[in-house]
Amino acid sequence: MESRLTELEIKISFTEDQLEELNKVVYRQQQQIDRLIGEVRALRDQVVNNDQPQEQRNLRDEIPPHY
Repeated sequence: MESRLTELEIKISFTEDQLEELNKVVYRQQQQIDRLIGEVRALRDQVVNNDQPQEQRNLRDEIPPHY
């Protein structure tokens, strides 16, 4: 009975450690998601605020990259 209780305590300890590591991973991922959402919003704002008409470009006027 004593060894079984010890085994369960070890498993609980291991499970708690895994849970803590997973919580850290989820927290870091949420931080990354929040940063990415901010970047997407900033890019969207740039596109919306860039309502200036673009001048028409002619591909014949552009120099090919190998020149």
